[in-house]
Amino acid sequence: MVLKRISEWRKLPVALSELCIDTTLRCGQSFRWQKINDEWVCTLHGRILSLKQDSTHLHYKVIWPEQSLKGSPATQKLTPKAEDDTQALLHHYFSLDLDLASLYEQWSSVDPNFRKKAPTFTGVRMLNQDAWEALIAFICSSNNNITRISQMARNGVESNLRELGFGYRAKYIAETARIVAHEKPSNWLETLRNPDNPGFGSQLKPDARNSTYKEAHEALLALKGVGPKVADCVCLMGLGWGESVPVDTHVWQIAQRDYKFGKKAKTFNKAMYDAVGDHFRDLWGKYAGWAHSVLFTADLKAFSDKSLVKEETHGVSIKEELIETNGIVSPKKRKLVETKTVTVKPEPGVEEFKLATEGEGDAKRRRTRSRGRA
Repeated sequence: MVLKRISEWRKLPVALSELCIDTTLRCGQSFRWQKINDEWVCTLHGRILSLKQDSTHLHYKVIWPEQSLKGSPATQKLTPKAEDDTQALLHHYFSLDLDLASLYEQWSSVDPNFRKKAPTFTGVRMLNQDAWEALIAFICSSNNNITRISQMARNGVESNLRELGFGYRAKYIAETARIVAHEKPSNWLETLRNPDNPGFGSQLKPDARNSTYKEAHEALLALKGVGPKVADCVCLMGLGWGESVPVDTHVWQIAQRDYKFGKKAKTFNKAMYDAVGDHFRDLWGKYAGWAHSVLFTADLKAFSDKSLVKEETHGVSIKEELIETNGIVSPKKRKLVETKTVTVKPEPGVEEFKLATEGEGDAKRRRTRSRGRA
Protein backbone atom coordinates (compact mmCIF):
# COMPACT_ATOMS: atom_id res chain seq x y z
CA MET A 1 0.00 0.00 0.00
CA VAL A 2 1.50 3.31 -1.12
CA LEU A 3 0.58 6.23 1.11
CA LYS A 4 -1.17 9.04 -0.72
CA ARG A 5 -1.54 11.68 1.98
CA ILE A 6 -1.86 12.19 5.71
CA SER A 7 -4.39 14.64 7.04
CA GLU A 8 -3.85 17.11 9.84
CA TRP A 9 -5.40 16.42 13.21
CA ARG A 10 -9.02 17.51 13.21
CA LYS A 11 -11.56 17.51 15.99
CA LEU A 12 -15.22 16.92 16.73
CA PRO A 13 -16.90 18.46 19.77
CA VAL A 14 -17.80 15.40 21.86
CA ALA A 15 -17.93 15.35 25.65
CA LEU A 16 -16.54 12.35 27.53
CA SER A 17 -20.01 11.77 28.94
CA GLU A 18 -21.22 11.20 25.37
CA LEU A 19 -18.28 9.09 24.18
CA CYS A 20 -15.30 7.59 25.99
CA ILE A 21 -13.12 5.82 23.43
CA ASP A 22 -10.84 4.28 26.08
CA THR A 23 -13.85 2.33 27.33
CA THR A 24 -15.89 1.87 24.15
CA LEU A 25 -13.00 0.53 22.04
CA ARG A 26 -11.86 -2.10 24.54
CA CYS A 27 -15.07 -3.49 26.02
CA GLY A 28 -15.42 -6.40 23.60
CA GLN A 29 -17.20 -4.81 20.64
CA SER A 30 -14.44 -4.45 18.04
CA PHE A 31 -11.19 -6.38 18.11
CA ARG A 32 -9.00 -4.56 15.57
CA TRP A 33 -8.39 -1.26 17.34
CA GLN A 34 -4.89 -0.94 18.78
CA LYS A 35 -3.71 1.54 21.40
CA ILE A 36 -0.38 3.11 20.36
CA ASN A 37 0.81 5.61 22.96
CA ASP A 38 -2.19 7.90 23.43
CA GLU A 39 -3.83 7.08 20.08
CA TRP A 40 -6.30 4.41 18.99
CA VAL A 41 -5.57 3.17 15.46
CA CYS A 42 -7.59 1.03 13.04
CA THR A 43 -8.36 0.68 9.33
CA LEU A 44 -11.93 1.66 8.44
CA HIS A 45 -13.53 2.08 5.02
CA GLY A 46 -10.31 2.33 3.02
CA ARG A 47 -8.32 4.54 5.39
CA ILE A 48 -6.14 4.29 8.48
CA LEU A 49 -7.86 6.21 11.24
CA SER A 50 -6.15 7.53 14.39
CA LEU A 51 -8.19 8.77 17.33
CA LYS A 52 -7.43 10.48 20.60
CA GLN A 53 -9.61 12.36 23.02
CA ASP A 54 -9.67 15.12 25.58
CA SER A 55 -12.51 16.22 27.85
CA THR A 56 -14.31 18.21 25.15
CA HIS A 57 -13.26 16.86 21.74
CA LEU A 58 -12.61 13.71 19.73
CA HIS A 59 -9.46 14.27 17.65
CA TYR A 60 -8.92 12.30 14.45
CA LYS A 61 -6.28 11.92 11.76
CA VAL A 62 -6.52 9.99 8.48
CA ILE A 63 -3.89 8.24 6.37
CA TRP A 64 -5.11 7.66 2.83
CA PRO A 65 -3.59 5.04 0.48
CA GLU A 66 -2.88 5.75 -3.18
CA GLN A 67 -5.22 2.91 -4.05
CA SER A 68 -7.32 0.45 -2.09
CA LEU A 69 -5.74 -2.93 -1.45
CA LYS A 70 -6.21 -5.49 -4.20
CA GLY A 71 -9.26 -7.61 -3.59
CA SER A 72 -10.98 -5.15 -1.25
CA PRO A 73 -14.56 -4.03 -2.03
CA ALA A 74 -13.43 -0.55 -3.12
CA THR A 75 -10.73 -0.85 -5.77
CA GLN A 76 -10.99 2.62 -7.28
CA LYS A 77 -8.58 5.43 -6.49
CA LEU A 78 -9.59 7.57 -3.56
CA THR A 79 -10.37 11.16 -4.39
CA PRO A 80 -10.17 14.30 -2.26
CA LYS A 81 -13.96 14.19 -2.05
CA ALA A 82 -13.77 10.77 -0.37
CA GLU A 83 -11.71 12.27 2.44
CA ASP A 84 -14.58 14.55 3.33
CA ASP A 85 -16.69 11.64 4.57
CA THR A 86 -14.44 10.86 7.57
CA GLN A 87 -16.46 13.10 9.86
CA ALA A 88 -19.66 11.43 8.63
CA LEU A 89 -18.02 8.04 9.15
CA LEU A 90 -17.22 8.88 12.77
CA HIS A 91 -20.77 10.09 13.38
CA HIS A 92 -22.09 6.83 11.97
CA TYR A 93 -19.54 4.51 13.58
CA PHE A 94 -20.12 5.93 17.07
CA SER A 95 -23.85 6.71 16.54
CA LEU A 96 -23.18 10.29 17.64
CA ASP A 97 -26.67 11.41 16.65
CA LEU A 98 -28.01 9.60 19.72
CA ASP A 99 -28.12 11.65 22.93
CA LEU A 100 -26.39 9.24 25.31
CA ALA A 101 -26.85 11.39 28.42
CA SER A 102 -30.63 11.31 27.91
CA LEU A 103 -30.55 7.54 27.49
CA TYR A 104 -28.54 7.17 30.72
CA GLU A 105 -31.14 9.30 32.51
CA GLN A 106 -33.95 7.16 31.13
CA TRP A 107 -32.31 3.88 32.17
CA SER A 108 -31.38 5.26 35.59
CA SER A 109 -34.96 6.35 36.22
CA VAL A 110 -36.27 2.78 35.87
CA ASP A 111 -33.32 0.77 37.17
CA PRO A 112 -31.63 1.43 40.56
CA ASN A 113 -28.77 -0.92 39.67
CA PHE A 114 -28.00 0.97 36.47
CA ARG A 115 -28.28 4.26 38.38
CA LYS A 116 -25.63 2.97 40.80
CA LYS A 117 -23.14 1.82 38.14
CA ALA A 118 -23.63 4.46 35.43
CA PRO A 119 -21.74 7.43 36.94
CA THR A 120 -18.46 5.46 36.81
CA PHE A 121 -19.01 4.21 33.24
CA THR A 122 -20.25 7.15 31.20
CA GLY A 123 -19.70 7.44 27.46
CA VAL A 124 -20.10 3.73 26.60
CA ARG A 125 -21.51 3.58 23.07
CA MET A 126 -22.37 0.78 20.70
CA LEU A 127 -20.33 0.72 17.49
CA ASN A 128 -21.92 0.62 14.05
CA GLN A 129 -19.65 -1.98 12.49
CA ASP A 130 -19.53 -3.76 9.17
CA ALA A 131 -21.93 -6.69 9.42
CA TRP A 132 -19.56 -9.24 7.88
CA GLU A 133 -16.69 -8.22 10.15
CA ALA A 134 -18.97 -8.47 13.19
CA LEU A 135 -20.18 -11.92 12.11
CA ILE A 136 -16.68 -13.38 11.75
CA ALA A 137 -15.34 -11.65 14.86
CA PHE A 138 -18.10 -13.00 17.08
CA ILE A 139 -17.84 -16.52 15.67
CA CYS A 140 -14.26 -16.25 16.92
CA SER A 141 -15.55 -15.04 20.29
CA SER A 142 -17.07 -18.39 21.28
CA ASN A 143 -15.36 -19.69 24.44
CA ASN A 144 -12.75 -16.95 24.16
CA ASN A 145 -11.62 -13.72 25.81
CA ILE A 146 -11.16 -10.20 24.45
CA THR A 147 -7.35 -10.33 24.29
CA ARG A 148 -7.25 -13.59 22.36
CA ILE A 149 -10.03 -12.56 19.96
CA SER A 150 -8.09 -9.37 19.18
CA GLN A 151 -4.99 -11.43 18.36
CA MET A 152 -7.01 -13.71 16.09
CA ALA A 153 -8.62 -10.77 14.30
CA ARG A 154 -5.27 -9.15 13.57
CA ASN A 155 -3.58 -12.36 12.46
CA GLY A 156 -6.57 -13.72 10.55
CA VAL A 157 -5.49 -12.33 7.20
CA GLU A 158 -3.12 -15.27 6.80
CA SER A 159 -4.17 -18.33 4.86
CA ASN A 160 -4.27 -21.08 7.45
CA LEU A 161 -6.74 -20.18 10.16
CA ARG A 162 -6.22 -23.30 12.21
CA GLU A 163 -2.46 -22.84 12.41
CA LEU A 164 -3.08 -19.29 13.60
CA GLY A 165 -5.03 -20.56 16.58
CA PHE A 166 -8.59 -20.43 15.29
CA GLY A 167 -8.97 -24.12 16.14
CA TYR A 168 -12.44 -25.59 15.62
CA ARG A 169 -13.72 -22.15 14.57
CA ALA A 170 -11.76 -22.41 11.29
CA LYS A 171 -14.36 -24.74 9.75
CA TYR A 172 -17.21 -22.51 10.93
CA ILE A 173 -15.65 -19.45 9.30
CA ALA A 174 -14.97 -21.28 6.03
CA GLU A 175 -18.47 -22.76 5.89
CA THR A 176 -20.18 -19.49 6.79
CA ALA A 177 -18.18 -17.67 4.10
CA ARG A 178 -19.25 -20.28 1.54
CA ILE A 179 -22.93 -20.01 2.51
CA VAL A 180 -23.01 -16.21 2.44
CA ALA A 181 -21.08 -16.03 -0.85
CA HIS A 182 -22.83 -18.79 -2.78
CA GLU A 183 -26.18 -19.59 -1.18
CA LYS A 184 -27.46 -16.21 -0.06
CA PRO A 185 -28.59 -13.30 -2.24
CA SER A 186 -26.24 -10.39 -2.84
CA ASN A 187 -26.19 -8.00 0.13
CA TRP A 188 -28.04 -10.59 2.22
CA LEU A 189 -26.53 -9.40 5.50
CA GLU A 190 -27.52 -5.81 4.73
CA THR A 191 -31.15 -6.89 4.27
CA LEU A 192 -31.10 -7.99 7.91
CA ARG A 193 -30.14 -4.52 9.14
CA ASN A 194 -32.38 -2.29 11.19
CA PRO A 195 -34.03 -0.07 8.54
CA ASP A 196 -33.66 2.89 10.91
CA ASN A 197 -29.90 2.33 11.05
CA PRO A 198 -28.55 1.60 7.54
CA GLY A 199 -24.92 0.75 6.92
CA PHE A 200 -22.43 3.52 6.16
CA GLY A 201 -22.69 4.45 2.49
CA SER A 202 -25.27 1.72 1.92
CA GLN A 203 -26.82 1.62 -1.55
CA LEU A 204 -29.57 -0.77 -0.49
CA LYS A 205 -33.10 0.54 -1.03
CA PRO A 206 -35.20 0.90 2.14
CA ASP A 207 -37.88 -1.48 0.86
CA ALA A 208 -35.21 -4.21 0.55
CA ARG A 209 -34.89 -4.26 4.34
CA ASN A 210 -37.93 -6.01 5.73
CA SER A 211 -36.54 -7.90 8.72
CA THR A 212 -37.46 -7.35 12.34
CA TYR A 213 -34.92 -7.90 15.10
CA LYS A 214 -36.33 -11.37 15.81
CA GLU A 215 -36.27 -12.30 12.12
CA ALA A 216 -32.67 -11.13 11.74
CA HIS A 217 -31.69 -13.12 14.83
CA GLU A 218 -33.33 -16.30 13.54
CA ALA A 219 -31.73 -15.91 10.10
CA LEU A 220 -28.26 -15.68 11.63
CA LEU A 221 -28.83 -18.82 13.71
CA ALA A 222 -28.88 -20.84 10.48
CA LEU A 223 -25.17 -20.14 9.93
CA LYS A 224 -22.40 -22.44 11.15
CA GLY A 225 -20.88 -21.44 14.47
CA VAL A 226 -23.66 -18.97 15.27
CA GLY A 227 -25.61 -19.55 18.46
CA PRO A 228 -28.02 -17.17 20.23
CA LYS A 229 -25.29 -15.05 21.84
CA VAL A 230 -23.24 -14.64 18.64
CA ALA A 231 -26.41 -13.82 16.69
CA ASP A 232 -27.30 -11.13 19.22
CA CYS A 233 -23.78 -9.66 19.08
CA VAL A 234 -24.05 -9.38 15.30
CA CYS A 235 -27.55 -7.89 15.54
CA LEU A 236 -26.43 -5.29 18.08
CA MET A 237 -22.99 -4.33 16.77
CA GLY A 238 -23.21 -5.20 13.07
CA LEU A 239 -26.86 -4.74 12.11
CA GLY A 240 -27.96 -1.81 14.27
CA TRP A 241 -30.63 -3.54 16.37
CA GLY A 242 -30.36 -1.58 19.62
CA GLU A 243 -32.79 -3.85 21.49
CA SER A 244 -30.58 -6.91 21.00
CA VAL A 245 -29.16 -8.17 24.33
CA PRO A 246 -26.32 -10.73 24.03
CA VAL A 247 -26.37 -12.95 27.10
CA ASP A 248 -23.04 -14.55 27.96
CA THR A 249 -21.59 -15.72 31.27
CA HIS A 250 -21.03 -12.14 32.47
CA VAL A 251 -24.58 -11.04 31.67
CA TRP A 252 -26.10 -14.20 33.16
CA GLN A 253 -24.18 -13.57 36.38
CA ILE A 254 -25.37 -9.95 36.38
CA ALA A 255 -28.97 -11.10 35.90
CA GLN A 256 -28.68 -13.53 38.80
CA ARG A 257 -26.69 -11.31 41.16
CA ASP A 258 -28.27 -7.91 40.58
CA TYR A 259 -31.75 -8.75 39.31
CA LYS A 260 -32.45 -11.97 41.26
CA PHE A 261 -33.09 -13.74 37.99
CA GLY A 262 -33.27 -17.53 37.86
CA LYS A 263 -31.58 -18.01 41.23
CA LYS A 264 -32.69 -21.65 41.36
CA ALA A 265 -31.84 -22.44 37.74
CA LYS A 266 -29.19 -25.15 37.46
CA THR A 267 -28.88 -25.02 33.68
CA PHE A 268 -28.85 -22.14 31.23
CA ASN A 269 -30.94 -23.13 28.21
CA LYS A 270 -32.47 -21.33 25.22
CA ALA A 271 -35.68 -20.54 27.11
CA MET A 272 -33.69 -18.96 29.94
CA TYR A 273 -31.57 -17.05 27.42
CA ASP A 274 -34.68 -15.58 25.78
CA ALA A 275 -36.23 -14.77 29.17
CA VAL A 276 -33.18 -12.76 30.29
CA GLY A 277 -33.12 -10.77 27.04
CA ASP A 278 -36.87 -10.10 27.18
CA HIS A 279 -36.60 -8.99 30.81
CA PHE A 280 -33.97 -6.39 29.95
CA ARG A 281 -35.88 -5.26 26.85
CA ASP A 282 -38.97 -4.69 29.00
CA LEU A 283 -36.88 -2.82 31.57
CA TRP A 284 -34.68 -0.64 29.33
CA GLY A 285 -36.68 -0.37 26.12
CA LYS A 286 -35.59 0.25 22.52
CA TYR A 287 -31.87 0.54 23.32
CA ALA A 288 -31.67 -2.27 25.86
CA GLY A 289 -28.49 -3.57 24.23
CA TRP A 290 -26.78 -0.26 24.90
CA ALA A 291 -27.78 -0.28 28.57
CA HIS A 292 -26.69 -3.89 28.96
CA SER A 293 -23.25 -3.01 27.55
CA VAL A 294 -22.69 -0.45 30.31
CA LEU A 295 -23.30 -3.11 32.98
CA PHE A 296 -21.28 -5.66 30.99
CA THR A 297 -18.35 -3.24 30.89
CA ALA A 298 -18.66 -2.52 34.61
CA ASP A 299 -18.38 -6.27 35.25
CA LEU A 300 -15.16 -6.77 33.25
CA LYS A 301 -11.94 -7.26 35.21
CA ALA A 302 -10.15 -4.83 32.90
CA PHE A 303 -12.29 -2.02 34.32
CA SER A 304 -12.49 -3.21 37.93
CA ASP A 305 -10.27 -0.36 39.18
CA LYS A 306 -12.94 2.14 38.10
CA SER A 307 -15.37 0.59 40.60
CA LEU A 308 -13.06 0.98 43.60
CA VAL A 309 -13.89 3.60 46.21
CA LYS A 310 -11.16 4.88 48.52
CA GLU A 311 -11.96 5.88 52.09
CA GLU A 312 -9.41 7.48 54.42
CA THR A 313 -9.58 7.48 58.22
CA HIS A 314 -7.20 9.45 60.40
CA GLY A 315 -6.25 8.84 64.01
CA VAL A 316 -3.55 9.07 66.65
CA SER A 317 -1.73 6.16 68.31
CA ILE A 318 0.69 6.02 71.25
CA LYS A 319 4.08 4.50 70.54
CA GLU A 320 6.67 3.61 73.21
CA GLU A 321 10.36 4.02 72.34
CA LEU A 322 13.72 3.45 74.05
CA ILE A 323 15.85 6.57 73.79
CA GLU A 324 19.66 6.21 73.70
CA THR A 325 21.82 9.27 74.45
CA ASN A 326 25.65 9.07 74.62
CA GLY A 327 25.50 5.31 75.07
CA ILE A 328 23.00 5.51 77.95
CA VAL A 329 19.56 3.97 77.39
CA SER A 330 16.81 5.94 79.09
CA PRO A 331 13.46 4.49 80.19
CA LYS A 332 10.71 4.08 77.64
CA LYS A 333 9.12 7.29 76.49
CA ARG A 334 5.77 7.63 74.88
CA LYS A 335 5.11 9.66 71.75
CA LEU A 336 2.00 10.41 69.75
CA VAL A 337 2.06 9.18 66.13
CA GLU A 338 -0.48 10.28 63.56
CA THR A 339 -1.91 7.37 61.56
CA LYS A 340 -3.87 7.11 58.35
CA THR A 341 -5.75 4.09 56.97
CA VAL A 342 -6.80 3.95 53.33
CA THR A 343 -9.55 1.43 52.61
CA VAL A 344 -10.20 0.47 49.00
CA LYS A 345 -13.73 -0.86 48.77
CA PRO A 346 -14.95 -2.65 45.64
CA GLU A 347 -18.42 -3.84 44.86
CA PRO A 348 -19.65 -6.63 47.17
CA GLY A 349 -18.30 -9.98 46.09
CA VAL A 350 -14.99 -8.54 44.92
CA GLU A 351 -11.74 -8.74 46.85
CA GLU A 352 -11.08 -5.86 49.23
CA PHE A 353 -7.66 -4.36 49.83
CA LYS A 354 -6.56 -2.23 52.79
CA LEU A 355 -3.47 -0.08 52.97
CA ALA A 356 -2.39 0.91 56.48
CA THR A 357 0.27 3.57 56.99
CA GLU A 358 1.94 4.95 60.11
CA GLY A 359 3.43 8.38 59.72
CA GLU A 360 5.77 8.23 56.73
CA GLY A 361 6.91 4.67 57.33
CA ASP A 362 6.53 1.71 55.01
CA ALA A 363 2.99 0.76 54.13
CA LYS A 364 1.61 -2.53 55.27
CA ARG A 365 -0.61 -4.29 52.82
CA ARG A 366 -3.40 -6.38 54.22
CA ARG A 367 -5.60 -8.42 51.97
CA THR A 368 -9.07 -9.54 53.01
CA ARG A 369 -12.00 -11.02 51.18
CA SER A 370 -15.45 -9.60 51.56
CA ARG A 371 -18.61 -11.63 51.37
CA GLY A 372 -20.49 -11.95 48.13
CA ARG A 373 -24.02 -10.78 47.70
CA ALA A 374 -26.78 -12.93 49.06
